Amino acid sequence: LELPAACSPGTYANATDDDGDPDCFDCPAGSSCGGGAAPPAECSPGSVTATPGLSKCERCSAGFYQKASGAAECLRCKPGSLCPLGASLELPAACSPGTYANATDDDGDPDCFDCPAGSSCGGGAAPPAECSPGSVTATPGLSKCERCSAGFYQKASGAAECLRCKPGSLCPLGASLELPAAC
Repeated sequence: LELPAACSPGTYANATDDDGDPDCFDCPAGSSCGGGAAPPAECSPGSVTATPGLSKCERCSAGFYQKASGAAECLRCKPGSLCPLGASLELPAACSPGTYANATDDDGDPDCFDCPAGSSCGGGAAPPAECSPGSVTATPGLSKCERCSAGFYQKASGAAECLRCKPGSLCPLGASLELPAAC
């Protein structure tokens, strides 16, 4: 039985219908349906349809991937990996310590950027991590935060410099607060 092209985009005709008038059904999640009498087409790796009734598959956003065909959702890229727009797998990012990869890079070839001051970058595609209170990175491109020297402190996260302890206060190595001196 040949069915006329009567279904709208996002739906498909049931090829087993034998009353002569095709019944149109919503395209299943993970597939696209151009309408007419064409059967659902599974989304290819790197693209999905999250809800039924869609006429075309959408590419996974940068930072996400999908390796399977016919999927309804994209998976988040793991730290240390890069997933450009429409990724079908996680790509290892080879950025050196003190740099990080731009997770929104869509050419499939990660660009490495210097880690900003106040953050540390272990390399790969891991994003910059703010220095915790009591530690800083004064210049961009560092892989580790350094603890504030004795006599200095830093109470904020993501700081680029330590603050001098006031006279009469105590600030041991890595201090995040000025402590009252015990006499």
